Amino acid sequence: QVQLVESGGGLVQAGGSLRLSCAASGRIFSINVMGWYRQAPGKQRELVADISSGGSTNYAESVKGRFTISRDNVKNTVLQMNSLKPEDTAVYYCNARFGPSDLRSWGQGTQVTVSS
Repeated sequence: QVQLVESGGGLVQAGGSLRLSCAASGRIFSINVMGWYRQAPGKQRELVADISSGGSTNYAESVKGRFTISRDNVKNTVLQMNSLKPEDTAVYYCNARFGPSDLRSWGQGTQVTVSS
């Protein structure tokens, strides 16, 4: 299995920046894709960005040009969030897909609040 621990998040004014980090442990060399999802109150969880083991990235349209996902090694991923908007307010979850069956593991979530 893969365990994920997020850090970062918090309260920021619109236009500000935040950095989320996620550290994986366990079967880290079986991780295929790491990513970030978010869930706002009353809404479904949605993909924000992900990055494959080969470095290919994928972003939600709403965050393109403002957020950047990166992996600094096989087990850590970072989401740099700039030009934050109130609609970015949500609980952000780190996600890993691993193994030949692309199983999923989730972090505990971290709150991001953007005030207007």
